[in-house]
Amino acid sequence: MTETAPTLSSCTLSTDNPEPFSDQGETCPVVTNAMPRTGVDPPDTPLDSSMIVGWIGLLGEVRRDASDAERIDQLHALERLKSAAAAAQARITVDLDASVRAAHAAAGIPTDRQGRGVAAQVALARQESAYRGGRHLGLAKVLVGEMPHTLAALAHGHLSEWRATLLARETACLSREHRQLIDTQLCADPAGLVGWGDRRLINEISKIAYRLDPVAVTKRRAKAEADRRVTCRPAPDTMARLTILGPVAQVVAMYAALCRAADTAIATGDGRTRGQLMTDTAIERITGQATAATVPVEVNLIMGSTTLFGADDQPAHLAGYGPIPADLARSLAVSAAEAEAAWLRRLYATLDTGRLIAMDSTRRTFPAGLAKFIEVRDQYCRTPWCDAPIRHIDHAQPHHQDGVTSADNGNGTCAQCNYARQAPGWEIRPEPGPRHTLKVTTPTGHSYRSTAPPPPGHPRSERRGPTSPRSRRTRVTSK
Repeated sequence: MTETAPTLSSCTLSTDNPEPFSDQGETCPVVTNAMPRTGVDPPDTPLDSSMIVGWIGLLGEVRRDASDAERIDQLHALERLKSAAAAAQARITVDLDASVRAAHAAAGIPTDRQGRGVAAQVALARQESAYRGGRHLGLAKVLVGEMPHTLAALAHGHLSEWRATLLARETACLSREHRQLIDTQLCADPAGLVGWGDRRLINEISKIAYRLDPVAVTKRRAKAEADRRVTCRPAPDTMARLTILGPVAQVVAMYAALCRAADTAIATGDGRTRGQLMTDTAIERITGQATAATVPVEVNLIMGSTTLFGADDQPAHLAGYGPIPADLARSLAVSAAEAEAAWLRRLYATLDTGRLIAMDSTRRTFPAGLAKFIEVRDQYCRTPWCDAPIRHIDHAQPHHQDGVTSADNGNGTCAQCNYARQAPGWEIRPEPGPRHTLKVTTPTGHSYRSTAPPPPGHPRSERRGPTSPRSRRTRVTSK
């Protein structure tokens, strides 16, 4: 096969299973109009990235003048294609990890540091955060190395990537042998999973796991209790979610207490809704304040002077959350000032592009002030597609490579991204631009750009985030 534009036949995935599969697993009995097997053989030449990219154009030409039955068949086939793509990504990810680890071993890198940075490269390639890149890498290793039937079901579109994740996650506490028993029992014949929802799948895995190794399941529960935590996440419309992850008995007891408090207030004629009463009660009890509205808060609120004084309604930026409406920003500033809890730190930006160039600091020594400046400028981790909170202020060009400690050479990162960049072959360099711009180059030579978001009240000459990845290497065709 020559590397010309792919034809429909060359892009048809064969349903031939590389591993033994029952006849029941060849079609999905849920879809009554499912297309029969086409019998198209795989291409003679293994697929490379250019051929896969060609499918994107073909998918843009999917028939629109079709019957409803054909549309259902198309939806079903595309869903199976997504699952097959996820299985292919898992295999590719494991191959990448093995190759990088071998190269690190040959270079004499200590064993505990071999493979560092692989998850970050996977994340960039999949346009996701480093955290999700690590999850993709972990799932790929489990599927390829320990759960062959789950991988086969995924490759043939009988199982979604999320369901495969559940199978891997819920068996994580088991030995390799027990995990493989569950893999065989549930996925050797994927027809048995037809119609199952997530909860049923999890419950079935839990029952089998407890029967195989009750001690491991008990230890997992104890570990989960040790990992109890509280997290805060932004929500739409200037709201936020406070999540408490804890032992079921205690969390249910907290919820019941809030319900009782709300019911009591409603019975006495309180006009607030049940949800409002439960939320306000939780805020009051956690903070110890008499009312939810008087809770003292220390936040970094960033807005232009024209917004602060009401000359315009440009959105402000609330650190840890994101853009908020101008009227809410002014209200927060006024409330803080009236409570004598407000203080100002001036940021200096160029008028034409909004590039932050300096900051005065009334509470910090210079190093801490510079770190705060970078944190305010970058807002979130500067790695493309990673919106995690900033935990480290890092040198783009490392200090041991004569990188200077300056705003231009500094960038805010989450801990995971910063550690990933310590692996050999990574390069981060500042580039000229209207606002602070970094070029991130991975060990494979792929480059990604990240531009700092503009401060409130200044023109958005560029969108925050990376450009399309570009490779510095010439493509190697298959022989």
